[in-house]
Amino acid sequence: WPVHVWCAHFGEGTNDIKKILENLGLMEYYDKKLTLHTVLQIDKNSVTDVSVQSLSDLPWLFLKRLIMLQRTARSVKCSSSDGTEDSEWDDDQENKSDCPQSVNPLDILIAIFLCSDSFLQQEMIIKMSMCQFAVPLLLPYSDNNQITLMLWAMRDIVKKYRPHSLSDTSAFVEERIALSELPLVSFVRLGRCNISKSEILNKLLSNPQQYTDTFVHFNMDCGNISKKISNGLVEMAWYLPCGNKNIDVFPEPVAIANLRGDIQNFETQYTFLCEASTAVFVFFESQLLDSQLISVPSQKSMPQLFLVGNSNNENIKATVHKLNLKKSNFIFKDRQNDADFVEKIQSKLQDAIKNNNHKMSVVRLAEIARNLGILVDEDAEECQCAKVSAHEITSKINDIVQFKKEELSLQGEILIKLAKLEKEECQLKKVGDMSVQNYKNDLLMQKNKLREDQCTKDMSTTMILAIVSLCMLSKSI
Repeated sequence: WPVHVWCAHFGEGTNDIKKILENLGLMEYYDKKLTLHTVLQIDKNSVTDVSVQSLSDLPWLFLKRLIMLQRTARSVKCSSSDGTEDSEWDDDQENKSDCPQSVNPLDILIAIFLCSDSFLQQEMIIKMSMCQFAVPLLLPYSDNNQITLMLWAMRDIVKKYRPHSLSDTSAFVEERIALSELPLVSFVRLGRCNISKSEILNKLLSNPQQYTDTFVHFNMDCGNISKKISNGLVEMAWYLPCGNKNIDVFPEPVAIANLRGDIQNFETQYTFLCEASTAVFVFFESQLLDSQLISVPSQKSMPQLFLVGNSNNENIKATVHKLNLKKSNFIFKDRQNDADFVEKIQSKLQDAIKNNNHKMSVVRLAEIARNLGILVDEDAEECQCAKVSAHEITSKINDIVQFKKEELSLQGEILIKLAKLEKEECQLKKVGDMSVQNYKNDLLMQKNKLREDQCTKDMSTTMILAIVSLCMLSKSI
């Protein structure tokens, strides 16, 4: 649907999307999606650093920096205007402007994803993963007001790590992260908690020698700007050990999910995380602790539940008895500094993983999503067609060397011989007693003979399938 029809149909909740898309200059790309080809085009702005003068420049600056693998990609904001300092004296400044001069980085991210085709989404997620940013797992506010699980977009992420369980210290694991069976630990919020969940998560995943802003948090550039369209987003990150016991926070790989917003408003996402997770950490507001959401909504899978609060009080103690919870389910910060508090959460997390062998891959998460009525991006028609075509080609590969010899004959022995002849043409190491000109003529005759042999080879079935698939793809784009 066009944006104006879509907004009218789904009511007031989508007005924020319309406003954000208009402010960021992305309205035209909601229907006619932004493509990878467009983003990769080189012009004057892509090779120079031009100061951002309007909100409509922010998405392009984000994409430019992300494609270049710059870790500052999420730190995009408009240049300060002359009246910025004066505006701090205006108590009602927020009410005076319908077009704020800054946007939360997560809102920019969601807006771009909603306006991108599947290939650009996939490229963005790969680049975000390479920058050690958390990537979208459940995308809110997509078509028909549905949540979407980003399985297709994560398919090409490949990670390499060295768990401590490997007996060979020089060995490592390299695999597609979407297929990796890992314990999933989720972090959510109930009510308003004065502990920054995302900042604590960053400290939790960072080793003592290097701090990484995996998740956007309040104290980052524009992180204090209220989120308009990104509440309901579930982000995913992975902690992958390097094999060094002095550096690794966790000895084995762990997947981390982070729900943005209050679980009271996003019960579907919370139910999904409870069904999928090994453990769920709930950062809570003490007045809301007796909420029925605290009892895990799924009966199929019971993750270990940990409640994280600022301090203990009599109301919480009463709720503990009422809900039949244990003291070991609670983590309080009290007067601890962040380092001690993070260490306590790390300890609980490691114990939870040891006591529960429940593991999940992103592919298996798709099944849970479908059962809850959550869309999966891979179920789109173009993705399914591409998947069938890829399977048709790769299903014939049993022995890689033999497959190359039979199906990719032009890239086999003939090409190797040609490469050697062309190298010899430049180096003339084997000229011997022959004249240089006669030797070059002889090499040319050998090359022509090999070219004739290449021309006698028919196109293989695999190459025909690949070309047909690419032609069909280009017509559908």
